Amino acid sequence: MQNPDSGIAKSASLPWHGDFETPPYEAWRKAVESELKGAPFEKKLVTQTYEGIALQPLYRREDVANLPQVNSLPGFVPYLRGTRASGYQAGSWEISQEITDATPSDFNTNARAFLGRGLTGLNIVLDRATRDGFDPDWAQAGQVGVGGLSIATFSDLERALEGIDLAKVPLFVRSGSSAMPFAALLVALCRQRKLATKDLHGCIEMDPLGVLAHEGRLPQSLDGAYREMAELLRWARVHSPQLQTICVHARSWHEAGGHAVQELAFSLATAVEYLRAMHERGLDVDTVAPRTRFAMTVGSNFFMEIAKLRAARLLWASLIKALGGSEQAMKLVIHVRTCQWNKTALEPYVNLLRVTVEAFAGVMGGCDSMQVGAFDEVTRTPGEFSQRIARNTQIILQKECNLDRVCDPAGGSWYVEHLTDALARQAWSLFQEVERRGGMAKAMRDGFPQEEVAKTAAAKLKNVAGRRDVIVGANQYVNLKETPLPETAVDTEKLHKRRVQQIQDYRTSGDDERNVMVMDGLAQLVGAGDGERFEACVQAVSAGATLGEITRALRLTDHPDAPLKPVKFDRAAKQFERLRSAVEAHTARVGARPKVHLATLGPPAQHKARADFCRGFFGTVGLDVVYAPGSETEEEAVRKVLESGAQAVVICSTDETYPTVVPKLAPLLKALNPRRVVMLAGYPTAQIEGYRSAGVDEFVHIRSNAVELLSHLLGQLGVNL
Repeated sequence: MQNPDSGIAKSASLPWHGDFETPPYEAWRKAVESELKGAPFEKKLVTQTYEGIALQPLYRREDVANLPQVNSLPGFVPYLRGTRASGYQAGSWEISQEITDATPSDFNTNARAFLGRGLTGLNIVLDRATRDGFDPDWAQAGQVGVGGLSIATFSDLERALEGIDLAKVPLFVRSGSSAMPFAALLVALCRQRKLATKDLHGCIEMDPLGVLAHEGRLPQSLDGAYREMAELLRWARVHSPQLQTICVHARSWHEAGGHAVQELAFSLATAVEYLRAMHERGLDVDTVAPRTRFAMTVGSNFFMEIAKLRAARLLWASLIKALGGSEQAMKLVIHVRTCQWNKTALEPYVNLLRVTVEAFAGVMGGCDSMQVGAFDEVTRTPGEFSQRIARNTQIILQKECNLDRVCDPAGGSWYVEHLTDALARQAWSLFQEVERRGGMAKAMRDGFPQEEVAKTAAAKLKNVAGRRDVIVGANQYVNLKETPLPETAVDTEKLHKRRVQQIQDYRTSGDDERNVMVMDGLAQLVGAGDGERFEACVQAVSAGATLGEITRALRLTDHPDAPLKPVKFDRAAKQFERLRSAVEAHTARVGARPKVHLATLGPPAQHKARADFCRGFFGTVGLDVVYAPGSETEEEAVRKVLESGAQAVVICSTDETYPTVVPKLAPLLKALNPRRVVMLAGYPTAQIEGYRSAGVDEFVHIRSNAVELLSHLLGQLGVNL
């Protein structure tokens, strides 16, 4: 065997990288343009994003030469590279999976099980009734226990958190626009357990503008929400300094179809609105900023999402510095959640790949905590299996990929650094536009951010409909053999009645002395002044008051503002899934799939490219595509169409053969059945009108809006949409 050292010694005489001449950019550009054979460089190799950023095919040192933040280090202002000098070495990001069980007992069972299997943060999603401050007997059936935990009494929370050490487990409570009533229950529980509230950590969130964005309404006035926000924040500053009480959610903008610049700008504008409102109530930036976190939604545009998270820290540091805040206040805590915009319901297992990419981007961007959505969450309530897979996705990134052993792994990439800077600059510009319009609340009342996001969503949906943006399993690469997941039916009426009975039993179980204590506690709450109101809430809970009773007392003289137009949550794949579901229903009803016959002409080289395209095009909605061998004559093609029994035909050949074939074949097909839909693969511009006169109804090509064309075709084939 050769001595390995001898190979190393010999290689020393070989030329190394430094001995080679680095070709100039101009020479590379010239070589590329030569290979493009006249096609424009900007059109072929430069990608325009929805954010308005032109992505180059190659980035160089010169692209980041004038960016001072590139030379910063993790743990130092402007915190572009993370807020901790050691990155995740001193402690990894929190695995904070949402637990959406409806009842306290079910929640507790799963929370304790998950905490023993990798979960490191308790992510509690409250149901609509609890978020709005209604006890179950004051709420509608669809608001109780649907999509989250129903909490009304101290004993509910006691049961939900039984056996969970709140000093060790960080909480992330999705409490909507008001956190005071839930926080009062939590503090009362801590006192009963003799747990110091200074040991609580995590976030009991308030995000009234976030709720307004996707619901269009609040259960109280915005001013009333700010009053509660300030009250809880004052208390937390003294008694629970590790607990954050404000969370700015970007999800409304992302899930409604917005792009990264809009997410960053509107999140920043929301945070400024909260800082301004708290300042008006006597709380300075160094008090408010450290108790604020961002919850960013991450999609599968990998590098854009990494840059977005890094830009968020850069923007926050710049903002807090401009407001005179300390370096500590400039540190932004970011919670990441994978998105639903790009997920598919009919091929759910593909979502496993999507959330893996999104989770990877979240870590590379430096998240502090993360929720990975289950692969079936857009279809049904996730079960133990899908929740375990989602949780283990993060654990693999930590334990097997060792991503918690590096600091800002994306840092230094000329592409990522340039993209981060471009996002930050454009987001700051849009943020300033919101400020010019009077701030985020005023802009939302006027509909500005909603309209901007709607424009972006329309552009995205159009590109998905035209199959220029690919949703695997929806508008391309569809697997018709995939079995739909069975839905998990939730009996909301039964659940509601059960919870109503529980709260009514609680109300009638107390003696007169307790009832008097409750009334006294609520009376003290109504009369409490600023700085005293939260403690009065806790005392009322200890006396036996429910969450709904506390909420009513807090808002006795408050009234909700007029509603505004919310954003529309959507999924890009829905437009194709709707058509495919209609085809499946039609197939079940009549016993056969609607057919589309590909009338291929000539040898494979003449028709294959367009026939393959058409097979994928019509297959997206589940049509039975008959791909016949090439015909030599028009009569042979007609015979094959008749044998297939298809009501729709696509003529597939080349533009050069169409002038000879179409004028004869199309009339023959129409003469045999005037209701038959005749289509042509391609779009030969100069002959369009002539081909329509011959009997061609539609043209199938790369620029077709597939949703529009397929919707029209399905209607002609008798499929009910």
